[in-house]
Amino acid sequence: MAASDALSDVLKTVRLTGATFFDVIARAPWCAEQPTREQVLPKVLPGAGHLISYHVVTEGECYASLVDSEGAVGGTPPLHVTAGEVVVFTKGDAHVMSSAPGLRARPVTQQEVDAATAGPLPFFRDVHNEGGADRPPTVKLVCGFLACDAQPFNPLLEQLPAVIKTGPADGGGPSWLGEFFRLAQLESSAKRAGGVGMLARLSELMFIEVVRRHLDQLPPGQTGWLAGLRDPHVGKALSLMHGEPARNWTIEELARDVALSRSVLAERFADLVGMPPMHYLAQWRMQIAAGLLARNTNIATVAEQTGYGSEAAFSRAFKKMVGMPPSAWRERHG
Repeated sequence: MAASDALSDVLKTVRLTGATFFDVIARAPWCAEQPTREQVLPKVLPGAGHLISYHVVTEGECYASLVDSEGAVGGTPPLHVTAGEVVVFTKGDAHVMSSAPGLRARPVTQQEVDAATAGPLPFFRDVHNEGGADRPPTVKLVCGFLACDAQPFNPLLEQLPAVIKTGPADGGGPSWLGEFFRLAQLESSAKRAGGVGMLARLSELMFIEVVRRHLDQLPPGQTGWLAGLRDPHVGKALSLMHGEPARNWTIEELARDVALSRSVLAERFADLVGMPPMHYLAQWRMQIAAGLLARNTNIATVAEQTGYGSEAAFSRAFKKMVGMPPSAWRERHG
């Protein structure tokens, strides 16, 4: 019987892609505003629906602060980020990186984004206030973006906090992140052939490691999709459904395969994941279908690969759950 690494499966299906990097030095006092997702996404992955930002501090220290809906900082405590740490804004929220808490800069214009990204990757930025160009750098960062699909169903993004900060020392064991920091610094400064592709793959691996760290540190009693992955029975049920999404699963079969009674699995799955197993399977099938449609796969093939007996049955289910017919989704996203 096939099983799947559900986390890897989600990351693959939602097209997690790293691109667009900045090699940054900054001279205190300094402040840099994050461009909006609308300004950045067309530069990172045209057509993607979700932006993830990250900042790796390779030397020095700085502060990361979320900007609230009113355009102010301070609604949540700023994060102090030091050399060897990474801060990830998982939902692409507006934020500020600065030499001290509470600083603000003027909003970034689209013209500035276009100019900053006009040269070869990685883009270089020297951030300082007026008259500060002659001061020595106080911090060095590698900053970048990842993009992925958020619709119609991305269970991972829905469960992650808006901001995650971590570093090699946070895992309590051998650290892959330490090697990531070393390689990211090397590739961003050396500018060797293939460096852009290397940074893209490194950033994707870094994000996976950050998610794994977050998963390992979830407190007891936590609910959500990630907590479901950690539960031995619910996690196995998720892996089985991800491994064979087109199979005509029943709750009885899943319960038998994870060594629980039907009622106990249904209750535990709903408590952790937030929906019954068969509802989850239906939504996950729609995510797979959306990706296939975006690649212009014909609807009959999509129906077969997502477990529907006919094109008509699949089309009805897709429209009911996604809100538009498969053909309309393909036209919009293909």
